[in-house]
Amino acid sequence: MIELAEKDKSIAQMLLNFGACPRCIFRFCRVELQALYRRPYKELLCELHTFLQSNNNESPCEMAQPPCKRIRLESTKEDTEEQTPNGSHQPTNAEKDGAAEENLRPAVCNVCLGILQELCETDFVKAVCQKINSSEYQFSSFVFSVSFPPQLSVREHAAWLLVKEEMRKQDLLVEKDDLVQLKEAYKWIIHPLFLEELGVPADGKSLFEVSVVFAHPETDEDCHFLAVACRSCFKPAKNKQSVFTRMAVVKALELIDDDDFHKNFQCPPSSPKTPCTAVDIQCTNGAIFVAGRYNKYSRTLPQTPWIIDGERKMESSVEELISEHLMATFKADSFNFSSSGREDVDVRTLGNGRPFAIELVNPRRVHLAADEMKALQQTINNSSDKVQVRDLQIVTREAIGHMKEGEEGKTKSYSALIWTEKEIQKEDIAILDSMKELKLDQKTPLRVLHRRPLAVRVRVIHTMHSEYIDEHHFRLHLKTQAGTYIKEFVHGDFGRTKPNMGSLLGMTADILELDVESVDVDWPPALDNE
Repeated sequence: MIELAEKDKSIAQMLLNFGACPRCIFRFCRVELQALYRRPYKELLCELHTFLQSNNNESPCEMAQPPCKRIRLESTKEDTEEQTPNGSHQPTNAEKDGAAEENLRPAVCNVCLGILQELCETDFVKAVCQKINSSEYQFSSFVFSVSFPPQLSVREHAAWLLVKEEMRKQDLLVEKDDLVQLKEAYKWIIHPLFLEELGVPADGKSLFEVSVVFAHPETDEDCHFLAVACRSCFKPAKNKQSVFTRMAVVKALELIDDDDFHKNFQCPPSSPKTPCTAVDIQCTNGAIFVAGRYNKYSRTLPQTPWIIDGERKMESSVEELISEHLMATFKADSFNFSSSGREDVDVRTLGNGRPFAIELVNPRRVHLAADEMKALQQTINNSSDKVQVRDLQIVTREAIGHMKEGEEGKTKSYSALIWTEKEIQKEDIAILDSMKELKLDQKTPLRVLHRRPLAVRVRVIHTMHSEYIDEHHFRLHLKTQAGTYIKEFVHGDFGRTKPNMGSLLGMTADILELDVESVDVDWPPALDNE
């Protein structure tokens, strides 16, 4: 039996006259038994009539069936036509066929516009699942989200005002928030059907989301009077097709006076001829993050695409050489690349490499076994001799923060090939070896001034070690604070870095080659790359 009390009878009858379906009647009567909402629609309608007509001698189920339309309060002209002298109507065969067909389609609810009728049944769920399965997403649970047309809020408000008035007659105090919300009731019904069809549960924390947008053009104008009554709630926005968003309508309904609402909105509203339709069904997976370390062995390869004035200057980039394989494997829509610092196009990154992370947006695959990840790493390494990766692994969004933590506090080691204008001997450069914790004042270099603000940054060179090559060349190994401009330290950048190699050695110096030997960030965790 349905969970309605005697005090609910007048409210249920009024809502039925309003044009509400059984499930909407239960919502307004604050019935929270989920199993009740999941029962077949015709059973609920039959039992609702049993409840309302319990004192009648007629069979309640017979009353509910023909043709499952909303109960008429008055007989119409059509009801009195073609009757026999004793008042009984003799339907034609065509009418019988039409009634039988109409029995299969209940009248559209005047409150939910069919959401709690056909649009929460097995056929609709199967259609959504067909869309999900054809999109080839990998998931073990899902979030189901729905977007209802804003006019539902207007119709629900109209029904609520009638219910509130009836409750006052019974000295009952119930707030609108006490009603069972439409989305909540809808998910009570539809989640078990999805579980049965997909074999996976609905989980609010899942990264895989199935979203359905419903529309009902027939009743779009239901909201329009609110734009006049509550102008401040409806402001045009560039990224929205209509000012009548759900939030704007809900806000307006909170502000409008009950009398003004009744003056401007017909109650009960006109009966809809058709139910809502699902105008958009989208599947999206939350982003996943793949991290690792890369080595760059080319002096003609930028870290990211090098495009100046719309023209590509280099054939490829570190970012592209790595991401193209990740995109293909995880079947993602797009990606975002980040790293622990960056090297210039003519600088190599050696040693254990530079930590990087790639965000893969809306991937179809979200899991790779350890051997599959190792095979993907090998594919990247076999595809180019310019870039190699190691420690490739899936990480969490939170873990990405470790790569950026203490950005200026970490250290980096470099190897620089330096040319001097004057002839040098080993003794001339030995002074560099004894310098520890050398502080530099570096004004923003001229070469990056177009993309970085002008400032003087204090950076520290922790240690230096020189290797004499010949009278005009030596190699310098440096361990520095991250963010130190090594090139500018060597050539001085027209005096914008102080001190610099020229001022320390008393001669003009320039840098010919630069390599990053190590980026001292213990992330991501090292893996067995054998």
